[in-house]
Amino acid sequence: MTDQPLHSPVPPVATPLPSPVGPALGARWRSALPSGWTLLLLAIALMVALPVLIVASRVLVPSNGVWDHLAATVLPTYITNTLMLAGGVAMGVLVVGVGTAWLVTMCRFPGQRWLEWALLLPMAMPAYVMAYTYTDLLQYVGPLQSGLRAFFGWTRDDYWFPNIRSLGGAVAVLTFVLYPYVYLLARAAFLEQSVCALEVARTLGAGAWRSFIRVALPLARPAIAAGLALAMMEVLADFGTVQYFAVDTFTTGIYRTWFALGEPVAAAQLASVLLLFVTGLVVMERYSRGRARYFHATGRYRVLPSYRLTGFRAFSALVACLLPLALGFLIPLAILFHLAWGGGDALFGDTFLRLARNSFTLAGITALLAVGLACLVAYGLRLRPTPLLRGAARVAAMGYAVPGSVIAVGILIPAARFDNAVDGFMRAQFGVSTGLLLSGTIAAIVYAYLVRFLAVSFNTVEASLSKIRPTMDHAARILGQTAGRTLAKVHVPIMKGSLLTAGLLVFVDVMKELPATMIVRPFNFDTLAVRVYTLASDERLTEASTSAIAIVLVGIIPVVMLSRAITKSRPGSSNDQ
Repeated sequence: MTDQPLHSPVPPVATPLPSPVGPALGARWRSALPSGWTLLLLAIALMVALPVLIVASRVLVPSNGVWDHLAATVLPTYITNTLMLAGGVAMGVLVVGVGTAWLVTMCRFPGQRWLEWALLLPMAMPAYVMAYTYTDLLQYVGPLQSGLRAFFGWTRDDYWFPNIRSLGGAVAVLTFVLYPYVYLLARAAFLEQSVCALEVARTLGAGAWRSFIRVALPLARPAIAAGLALAMMEVLADFGTVQYFAVDTFTTGIYRTWFALGEPVAAAQLASVLLLFVTGLVVMERYSRGRARYFHATGRYRVLPSYRLTGFRAFSALVACLLPLALGFLIPLAILFHLAWGGGDALFGDTFLRLARNSFTLAGITALLAVGLACLVAYGLRLRPTPLLRGAARVAAMGYAVPGSVIAVGILIPAARFDNAVDGFMRAQFGVSTGLLLSGTIAAIVYAYLVRFLAVSFNTVEASLSKIRPTMDHAARILGQTAGRTLAKVHVPIMKGSLLTAGLLVFVDVMKELPATMIVRPFNFDTLAVRVYTLASDERLTEASTSAIAIVLVGIIPVVMLSRAITKSRPGSSNDQ
């Protein structure tokens, strides 16, 4: 027996060791496959972009000379009126929105505390409703001119009075309805500014006015630009106001070309030109800051110093804030109640309830779907924040920048083609007509609303989701929860308040929406907004007041919630209560 070494070498094994290339390649291959969340987010982005892509694809389609006729006759008018309308409203909302935001944020005067939230109330007033009320007030047979003639003994030729139903009237109406977009974001930016920057300006001898121009405005510039962009998008999307005031813009031209001329291709080409306006607006907003960048130089934040106004200055500040509130909300609402008290809608009973049910049904379905899709998009982006999914999320949120008339055209063209193809096949094979399957259905109009307002819910949900620590996701996954169950059981309960806010904002936007509703709605299916437009177009303003009041009252709810949230977020607000 021979001695063997205690640590003899292990004989070589013939079986080859597993190659690291195979598993690594397989892992890389599996990771390269798109996940279910990725595919879902891309599908939602495609759903939102599809109507826009369809409209853009019609640019080169022959229109049998209709486009040439439009370009030679009405297109210059559409371009001129749209540019003048947008430019006039832009100047108006900047002056009113930024000025009132600075006054209520940095100055103390009687009524300042309640004006902080009251200045948001015009957001609840649809622009077309405000147009109808001021027409009733300021027209020749209206109470104002009638009172002036009775008091001074004038006749028609003895005085001049501005015509409210004009381009200037449309600019004024849209300004006092849309200035809250700029006011909201400008005030939030002013509240977030560092006291140190303003203190340095005061130390260097700058007064209140120079501090506002040289310090506060540059710091708030990105927020102001974002608010202005939102207001301009609403201007380009407006239909009811410009239609009622007989101002020919792209939205009225699209509606007239589709329904009066029966030319969907030419209508889509007009929508494509309007889409260029919107694209240019978005690009201008993104590059509005130029190369300059403004940052806070310190993390030392305290409650902003305020200027206490007395005497004439306090009175002037109060009037400056009360004027847009009165013109944009109080006076139109008072006129509506006066009209409703004097007569109102003769069909207030069953017909009104049916219209209200239609409006609430569409708004409720859209709000639920919009919040659900927004949760999926926001959480999918949270799981995989890749450049591809960031781009898809941006596409999914771009619908708010697209006018409802453009979205409606982009939906009706493929829907009509599908309906005609199915109907032709069924007639040829079975002798049965299927009629309209997609065009003019509830599904089509809800789809249009989702494309238009998904951005409203997505922005709210994404902001709320970003406040949840990633460690909560990790803990849930360690405990065996899937991504979907983590979203449903962890994040949704935490975001309950934000989800309610997002749903409420979408609900109110759908209640007020008019262009897409007018074009896509099913036959003999009216909403409160359509009822208001139809009656006002027939000069039956008294009857239109009932439905208009219902829309305004519903719109007040999210405005009040929004203003309370802003007030609570103000530095030092806990001490003010």
